[in-house]
Amino acid sequence: MTDKTVLNEAHRALGARMVDFGGWDMPLNYGSQIEEHHAVRRDAGMFDVSHMTVVDLKGERVREFLRHLLANNVDKLKKPGKALYTCMLNERGGVIDDLIVYFLAEDFFRVVVNAATREKDLKWITEQAKAFEVTVSERPEFAMIAVQGPTAREKALSVMDAATAEAAAALGKFAAAQGADLFVARTGYTGEDGFEIIVPAEQAAALWQKLLDAGVAPCGLGARDTLRLEAGMNLYGQDMDGDVTPWEANLGWTIAMDEGRDFIGRAALEKQKADGVPRRMVGVVMDDKGVLRHGQTVTTANGEGEILSGAFSPTLGKAIGFARIPAGEPGDVRVQIRNREFALRIVKYPFVRDGEPQPGI
Repeated sequence: MTDKTVLNEAHRALGARMVDFGGWDMPLNYGSQIEEHHAVRRDAGMFDVSHMTVVDLKGERVREFLRHLLANNVDKLKKPGKALYTCMLNERGGVIDDLIVYFLAEDFFRVVVNAATREKDLKWITEQAKAFEVTVSERPEFAMIAVQGPTAREKALSVMDAATAEAAAALGKFAAAQGADLFVARTGYTGEDGFEIIVPAEQAAALWQKLLDAGVAPCGLGARDTLRLEAGMNLYGQDMDGDVTPWEANLGWTIAMDEGRDFIGRAALEKQKADGVPRRMVGVVMDDKGVLRHGQTVTTANGEGEILSGAFSPTLGKAIGFARIPAGEPGDVRVQIRNREFALRIVKYPFVRDGEPQPGI
């Protein structure tokens, strides 16, 4: 059976094209996916991300537990409300999931994990938490709405109560505040500024309508994917998984090799780095007409790789993607599409920053 978020009826009332996404009935678009993409880059758009899972972790040893569980170090979180992006690894150094962790108090942290990995994440976290006497609580009573774009914060603040708006307006990037009813985080998955708002499920439809009335465009999964790809953000299950290490997913910056901190997967990461990481993830642009798709074969001087994420970029007007290729100087890089070969350019990503193409893209 397909799960539905509390906003399912609201999406259908707006004429959304619905699809099965990881077992959830979710909006792909409400008309033009490209218009939704541009709304976020130029103004403000919102996404129902209630399918994602909020998990609260409580206990006297919760910080110690997270030092062990996560590849990034939660000791970077010193002020309540601060957030950290990190990977959660298996013993092989493979990525179980990527997530955001929020420091709320010394005995209380919150994590938000991906929808498709919910069951395995909860099982893994619960198993690891036992030794630290940490309580793991899923919070299904919450919904979540992401509001993103150059005017997103202004429009979102306009629909909040005064106290919550004041706290949210003061937030720096990658930080959160608890308002009267809303948990507001200045985070996102589009490369634009904005908020991700955790709201009690029974209040979600009213908040969605208030945002609509404030001029925030409803946006679906299609635009969310092209936006995050332009912003150079990985998608779990496509760009990394349990058989891919952060080194191989261009997520080395999320690994904190602190002296004396033995997190899960550290030994495997150290060994792989010492032996030489065999594969690397790069950004690619195709100047010819065509679209890059997951699974397409990529050829290099050192052997074959593949396209991971790929799409037509509405901002750039051409195909972009991530590719995982063998380590070493790649030489000429080409992609096979329908029995034809096309040249690819390796570029440094993000492809788009602050709504503008990056130099050389």
